[in-house]
Amino acid sequence: MAVRGGHMRLTVTALSVGLVGVGTIIAPPATAEPTECNYPSCAPGIMPNVVLGASCDNTTYYAFGVTSWGRLVFCGSPRRYEPRWFRSPEMHGIKDENSLCPGFDGDVAQAPDGLFLTCVAKDGHTFWERGDL
Repeated sequence: MAVRGGHMRLTVTALSVGLVGVGTIIAPPATAEPTECNYPSCAPGIMPNVVLGASCDNTTYYAFGVTSWGRLVFCGSPRRYEPRWFRSPEMHGIKDENSLCPGFDGDVAQAPDGLFLTCVAKDGHTFWERGDL
């Protein structure tokens, strides 16, 4: 009986090691998403079939959506009212927060972690800053 139990433990351990090996082969690398791109089509997390003007719940991360007819929208909260879907200014894909955005003043983007960004002018330069503030 003890041998069988020992054999069972060995089988379970071997199976666990095998599954861990399979998981690392199948799992995508952590950097699978692009870290910078220039178009909305390469930004992950854009919600499909959004209704323009409908309420939404996240103005900070992955705040972009697209209507059934292809209009890009974003989840915003004007004057701190209940958030809803608005037509998006021109969207420039994925950009790094605080990086320069010359010529894009007032346009929007998404950070690699999904943070909603807007291009804001300060001190003679334009920077990608949080768009939910």
